Amino acid sequence: MVFKRMMQALGVGGPSVETVLSNPNCRPGGVLEGQIHVEGGDHPVDIEYVALGMVTRVEVESGDSEYDSTTEFHRQRATGAFRLEAKQRYDIPFRFDVPWETPITEVYGQHLHGMTMALRTELEVARAVDKGDLDAVAVHPLPAQERILEGLLRLGFRFARADVESGRLYGVQQSLPFYQEIEFHPSPQFAHMINQLEVTFAATPQHLQVVLELDKRGGLFTEGHDSFGHFNVDYASAEQTDWAAQLHGWLEQSLRKRGLFR
Repeated sequence: MVFKRMMQALGVGGPSVETVLSNPNCRPGGVLEGQIHVEGGDHPVDIEYVALGMVTRVEVESGDSEYDSTTEFHRQRATGAFRLEAKQRYDIPFRFDVPWETPITEVYGQHLHGMTMALRTELEVARAVDKGDLDAVAVHPLPAQERILEGLLRLGFRFARADVESGRLYGVQQSLPFYQEIEFHPSPQFAHMINQLEVTFAATPQHLQVVLELDKRGGLFTEGHDSFGHFNVDYASAEQTDWAAQLHGWLEQSLRKRGLFR
């Protein structure tokens, strides 16, 4: 599958840029490959650089307000400086490294509601920067992430939505200034005890960090509150683990400690 976007840089008569992804599908820690085609306009220009950046929508809390920000979280130069003659075509092959902590956007062929992810092409000519259009990218889960999500579905949990939130999680190794939360409606067994379950993945080349957050129901005279669980998953053993049983045990233990399991 090939994705194309055309942007017109620097007004009428300036160079145009066409970014072509060989495949818009990827996984965390993988690569996106393709070509950038730069075509000269009506006159020669000196291109300072062509760069690619991966962007997503991040929810930012500021005081009592909250807003969405389109955030670039990884960037690679595709070229240095070069001279582009009038009507000349300049082809730039690229391999773009996808960070391990990149949020996922697709599960079992379905888009996660609330997620956006794109690759942006940027070109600079004479100190004028054109960030161009965005090419949509689909980020699929790592096998270990997929197995854990599958375990929750087997327990009867249902996808609700996902978002990316600015900030850092305590005790989690993070290189990016945000984290993804994948929200689930509770299974029938747990529906009377919790409102929702939120899952966060923070992958590294060595292991997968998993954070589970239970949003508990509050009673008439009690406040609801959240409970966190954090564990690391070894990629090699993830395939052999019965994740439905593992997750059920953690949920039961967490709720029982607080006197909520019944």
